Amino acid sequence: MYVLDNGTRFVIPRTEMTYPGHSMKLHQNAADPVKAPVDHVMADFEDACPYEFKGEKSRKTMVEALNTLDFGKKVVTVRPNNIHSPFFKGDLEAVMLGAPNRFHGIMLPKTRGPEEIKQVSRLLDDLEKRGGWKYRVQIESLIETPHALIHAYEIATASDRMCGLVFGIADFAANLGIREIVEDQHINFNYSKQAVVVAAKAAGLHAIDNVFIRIWKNTDSSERIEQLKKQLRAKNVASANLGMDGTWVIHPQQAEIANACYTPSAEQVEDARRVVKLYHEKGGGSMADPKTGEMIDEATIKIALMDLAKGAQAGMVSEAELKDWSQKSRDITGYDILELMRRVA
Repeated sequence: MYVLDNGTRFVIPRTEMTYPGHSMKLHQNAADPVKAPVDHVMADFEDACPYEFKGEKSRKTMVEALNTLDFGKKVVTVRPNNIHSPFFKGDLEAVMLGAPNRFHGIMLPKTRGPEEIKQVSRLLDDLEKRGGWKYRVQIESLIETPHALIHAYEIATASDRMCGLVFGIADFAANLGIREIVEDQHINFNYSKQAVVVAAKAAGLHAIDNVFIRIWKNTDSSERIEQLKKQLRAKNVASANLGMDGTWVIHPQQAEIANACYTPSAEQVEDARRVVKLYHEKGGGSMADPKTGEMIDEATIKIALMDLAKGAQAGMVSEAELKDWSQKSRDITGYDILELMRRVA
């Protein structure tokens, strides 16, 4: 969870859009609320940046974009080259000293273990002091190797800067020797995806699913476009059902469908509100829902509370209402699941 604006706003991203950081045009598109209707943008020094732009060329463009563009309410992050790359330290110094207070987080690629998170956190301590930062930069870590997956919880808890884990399917598949990363990915990578979710949620962080690497062109047939949209939706519905809070996207065309997959519908929010209200009016315990006939109790009510929390992120539920319902749950159980899972600031 990104905690922003001096703790007055928090964001659990449904969509994190990555784009090459060496292109000013792509920075401009990412900042545009119409062209890129996403919760989070991540400008990339690493895999998306061509070799010829590594180093000073891409850093100059990145710093200029961060200082001159208005990204509105989006979470803005930067992915440096990995910590073992000769470009890593220069990338981090460039943005931390060249654009203080102009972005929110670092996306750390190729993380191998918790020591790397600690090392980056110490480096950020120093750069924040030197750059005159007024708030602390947060860290999301990519889980894209078997070693990182085994140590995902240790990575998630290595620093209080940590806010999220992201499953990187392409590098992970390469490490395992798997060629196919689109078809049947929720069979072939089911364990890996949910292991990331469990580690993230155990640490109170958000969990973000991998990209869907297929995009459509204007020249594609309507049938082809509809097929790709269907596949994109199916991939993200399945990920949401595993507990992912959102997904990476690689093109703005993916944003609308992806956002919808991680946002409860108006009907789902209203039903969650109805069930929670009924439960408390009846004094708790185990009871049958008169509308559906399903049994509800304190455990199932927590599912409704999580739906209301997602609704609050989408602007469908007020923070006051959410806090009221979570307090009622705390009064009964002695703890607040929304606070425990960092669904409220």
